[in-house]
Amino acid sequence: MIFEAQLADPGREHEHQVLRDCVEQAVLAEEQGFDRVWAVEHHALKWYAHMSAPEIFLSYVAARTERIRLGHGVVCLPFNFNHPVRVAERAAMLDVLSGGRLDLGAGRGATRQETSLCGVDPERTYAELDESLRIIAGAWRADELEWHGPLLDIPPHPILPRPAQSPHPPLFLACSKRDTLALAAEYGVGALVLGFSGPEEIKQMRACYDDAIAARTGERLVSSVVNDHFAALCPTIVLDSRERAVQIGARGQRFFAQSIAHWYGSAPPPDEAVVPGRDEVAAMREAAEQQLAHLHEARIPVTPNATATFNVEHAYGTAEDAVAYVERLADAGADEIMCLIQMGTVPQDVCLETIRQWGQKVIPEFR
Repeated sequence: MIFEAQLADPGREHEHQVLRDCVEQAVLAEEQGFDRVWAVEHHALKWYAHMSAPEIFLSYVAARTERIRLGHGVVCLPFNFNHPVRVAERAAMLDVLSGGRLDLGAGRGATRQETSLCGVDPERTYAELDESLRIIAGAWRADELEWHGPLLDIPPHPILPRPAQSPHPPLFLACSKRDTLALAAEYGVGALVLGFSGPEEIKQMRACYDDAIAARTGERLVSSVVNDHFAALCPTIVLDSRERAVQIGARGQRFFAQSIAHWYGSAPPPDEAVVPGRDEVAAMREAAEQQLAHLHEARIPVTPNATATFNVEHAYGTAEDAVAYVERLADAGADEIMCLIQMGTVPQDVCLETIRQWGQKVIPEFR
């Protein structure tokens, strides 16, 4: 499962409740047989993601659980978000205290809203991410870190503590485009594919990742350990009533899509209202048309990524529907299914019931 900590009606009390709700969902996920929880890192993205300190969230979840793996999906690695040495220290501490359950993903945090908050230079994000990944992997593989790179210069220092996993926790990269997939392959890190396009797009992205793995020379590997793990996003609401699950899922995803369009593309803020009786699938189609009109007006190229968040053909429905959808993702090449359940307008009881349905009826089909 992956957590954004999204919320409509982003008042203080509701925000606090949603964060507590996410912890409750993560604890239930372990009980129901999920393998891993991922937590994003975003800053100042009201509505879309209130998960600004995933290391604290994951530490709290670690203390409440025993088995489930804990994934940074992802840490923002430009230096003004997080100095790479501090990332290595914090992540290793969590790995030790959780008994070696950590996975570390890397990302850029590239919205204007976030970069302006922390004084990040958007032109340097790829270079800083690259150098940070190499510093972190180096800090974990040696008794002392010494780094002399194009951007940072670090004299010899021990980086403490050392992680529980040897030589270090698995590394990943957030991937929403083919160029980042190729980069992940060249780095030798896992791919977190966070798009909404569906199995056909996942199949193409897996082929892109595999082609880049086959072509890599090893010159750009960030560590001596290679991780070629491909995880695919799976938006899902599963209930006994197919129609209710589809309607709740479509509404939640529309909120998610409008939040992305707002912060990544300067569209209006998301519609927070849940209107009884409204056909949410039809409302999603209308929202997709509005997004297309906005892109045309702004003279922004219309790409599959630009409209993918408005595709509602996902694991919304009964457990049987979810099993069939996961089979399609597996056939497309996904090594791991990242369930996106916690969306801004989805009630907590529906999130918990979806987790139970997956644990009791979906996950056993793939063990």
